[in-house]
Amino acid sequence: MAIVVGLVATPEGRAALEHAAAAALREGVALVAVRSVRQGREQDAEELAELEAVHARAVQELTAAGLGHQVREVPDSLDSADDLVTAAEEVDAGLIVIGLRRRTPVGKLILGSSAQRILLDAPCPVLAVKAP
Repeated sequence: MAIVVGLVATPEGRAALEHAAAAALREGVALVAVRSVRQGREQDAEELAELEAVHARAVQELTAAGLGHQVREVPDSLDSADDLVTAAEEVDAGLIVIGLRRRTPVGKLILGSSAQRILLDAPCPVLAVKAP
């Protein structure tokens, strides 16, 4: 069993990674981080550096606790939601952790296509977290 989380360079992505790592440590299970790479999509260098720092800290804590960790790269990803659900199915995940951002009133009517698909298609419980 494992906990699956996406590696996303946003405040919400960092919050999801922090919660996923804490849950993996608490439950004594491996962490599977999924990095979906979309061609032509630029990432903010500062946010990427912050995500890598959080990820390095999580790997250190998991290693110290004797827990497994892996990063699954999905090159030329078409859909990050599908990438997470597929990874969860393949590792028999007990939990998927996703980050959610605040939405406008209209956006609240539509939870967000990726989040909605993960919630509906996930083979396990999904924990949605917000950035502080």
